[in-house]
Amino acid sequence: MQQDKHPDYRPVVFRDRAAGYAFLTRSTATSDQTIEWDDGETYPVVDVEISSESHPFYTGKARTVDSEGRVARFERRYGDGAGQASGGNPGSGDGQGSGGS
Repeated sequence: MQQDKHPDYRPVVFRDRAAGYAFLTRSTATSDQTIEWDDGETYPVVDVEISSESHPFYTGKARTVDSEGRVARFERRYGDGAGQASGGNPGSGDGQGSGGS
């Protein structure tokens, strides 16, 4: 193995501020911030936006961004579609879509 070619692989703390959760693992990630861990040692800390403690897939808690459903939002934006030809070619008015014979 060539020397000085690979990044330094060392213990690093990853901290999820949203969930108040942190874990110690080994990584090549770097940081200027440090934290004193439970064992009394000081490690670099990397803040992350989401982790297994705050992600809805792992927690089972889905966060609702908007309470309005997709269909209701579509109907509010574009109307309910009443009086419009269903199907293909909107200009023909025959509802066939291809102007058929």
